Amino acid sequence: MEEATQNTSGGYNKRPLWQWLVIYIILGAIIYGAIYYLFLNKNNGYNPNSSVQYSTPSPSPSAAIREITVTLESVNDSKESGTATLTEENGQTKVVISLTGYTANVVQPAHIHLGECPGVGAVKYPLTSITNGESTTTLSVTLNQLKKELPLAINVHKSANEVSVYTACGPLNFQ
Repeated sequence: MEEATQNTSGGYNKRPLWQWLVIYIILGAIIYGAIYYLFLNKNNGYNPNSSVQYSTPSPSPSAAIREITVTLESVNDSKESGTATLTEENGQTKVVISLTGYTANVVQPAHIHLGECPGVGAVKYPLTSITNGESTTTLSVTLNQLKKELPLAINVHKSANEVSVYTACGPLNFQ
């Protein structure tokens, strides 16, 4: 009987050459990908020179500034009317009042009052007095805080001497 001899030595003769080429190409791609990810990629992967930095997203400009407009209607037959524009920026609210029908050179106190027009309650936030129909005040309060305190109204007084006489009033409305 003849004994069959087998080639037990390892080598390339067990697999066709094309299979070894495919294996080497796949291994090369994996190694190259790992090197690229860890060392060459600027956006991801390991960067030994960087430190971890955490940041909070900053609000977009449209989110940082909010605004409402209050219509001030004439009361007590004063013929004064206008608008108050409340603009929030950086945690503060700027109140700009513009009136028509005012008496020239008369200083008119203005406030944000508790309650609703025309029977407003106590003063909640004093505003810069109006002169010649104009006033600008910055309050240390946000529009969201004002909304939580509703009902509120902006009230204009006839003069410093006649503070009990109201000339214009408008409710803060956040709709």
